[in-house]
Amino acid sequence: QVHVMESGGGLAQVGGSLTLSCTASGQINTLHGMGWFRQALGKDREPVAAVAWTGSRVSYIDEVRGRFTIKRDNGKNTVSLEMNNLKVEDTAVYYCAASTSGYGLMPYVYDSWGQGTQVSVSS
Repeated sequence: QVHVMESGGGLAQVGGSLTLSCTASGQINTLHGMGWFRQALGKDREPVAAVAWTGSRVSYIDEVRGRFTIKRDNGKNTVSLEMNNLKVEDTAVYYCAASTSGYGLMPYVYDSWGQGTQVSVSS
């Protein structure tokens, strides 16, 4: 089993930047992919970005492509989400997730989830 824990987040102004980090522990050798999801107040959880644990595949939703960058550091078992040019609509709780079976933006691929970290963007 893989466990994940997020860090980072906080408050930023429109146009600002924040970086989230996620550390994986446990059976790292079973990892296939990791992803970031978010849930705004009153809305369903949605995917944000995903990265394959090996290789170079990454995926983004259209709303964040060009502003957010997902990176992995296999040596440190971490995945980061660099968020630039933040918008008010990026305000949400951000969740890190790990998959031992696949890769992508579909939530059902993931079997381990973090507790979430709040990102708030003010105008």
